[in-house]
Amino acid sequence: MNAPLQPSSSATAKPAITLLIAAPRGFCAGVDRAIEIVERALERYGAPVYVRHEIVHNKYVVDGLRQKGAIFVEELDEVPDNAPVVFSAHGVPKAVPQEAERRGLDYLDATCPLVSKVHRQAERQLEADRHIVFVGHRGHPEVIGTMGQVPERTMTLVETVEDVAALEFTDNDPLAFLTQTTLSVDDTAEIVDALKAKFPHIVGPKAEDICYATSNRQAAVKQIAPGSDLVLVIGAGNSSNSLRLVEVSEKCGTNAKLIRRAADIDPAWLEGVGTLGLTAGASAPEELVREVVDKIAEWREVEEHTLVTTEEKMVFKLPRQLTQ
Repeated sequence: MNAPLQPSSSATAKPAITLLIAAPRGFCAGVDRAIEIVERALERYGAPVYVRHEIVHNKYVVDGLRQKGAIFVEELDEVPDNAPVVFSAHGVPKAVPQEAERRGLDYLDATCPLVSKVHRQAERQLEADRHIVFVGHRGHPEVIGTMGQVPERTMTLVETVEDVAALEFTDNDPLAFLTQTTLSVDDTAEIVDALKAKFPHIVGPKAEDICYATSNRQAAVKQIAPGSDLVLVIGAGNSSNSLRLVEVSEKCGTNAKLIRRAADIDPAWLEGVGTLGLTAGASAPEELVREVVDKIAEWREVEEHTLVTTEEKMVFKLPRQLTQ
């Protein structure tokens, strides 16, 4: 009597997939610093510590800090008297710390030092009597914070090359330009080129304002996207630098999906995908990257490769209130 046929191992084996993981990815020095400021404030003052706006654009991070005792508010009038408050990494208009001082609030400024550098540049251009053209995305917290460093009507926001074409300044108007730190490197270069072509006398920063982490993460995506069938970007829908990573991949000709975490992945996306690219925006922790890798491994046999384009060693100092 013949033995019953056994199912072949190939019939049950998971199909293989090559996973190209970008490096650098995830947290940057400014995000690390901002999160540590909230955590140290909780240790020093005890819960609750209030945080004006999301400390960084990531629900996982915000929920984790909330569980430790942070309370997130939109405006300072929601902060009780005598309570400690932290300002987010994106920066705030000058009126916010002025109001905190007026009320006698103990506040900590978690603004990324690279954003603060743009704020100081804005002040210097104002002192030089130059009108500032600011390249950024309307409504983004960093843009609101930067435009709030100078009086109204001393800074004009442009988002596109078309916006530059519509500017009506003359050759006699003293002008300077600055940019948001989390923009597309390529798109911003086009806008800056348009500004310089239209206003040859315009003054720019000595070094570009787009931060090292934004540039590095976009460069890393340019390495993984051409060899991938699909790229997954871990980040929030309101995270400028994460959205730019999606755009960079698509400009390389590779479809990209923005996900908050592994649960957002539709298995149907992987149909026909032999090589999957993976990266994370500057506000997304490494835990979420590993979570995604583990989820993919439930469906496919993963061969994992990390493509390193540069090493990041940047570290920013904490506010003196937390180190004294």
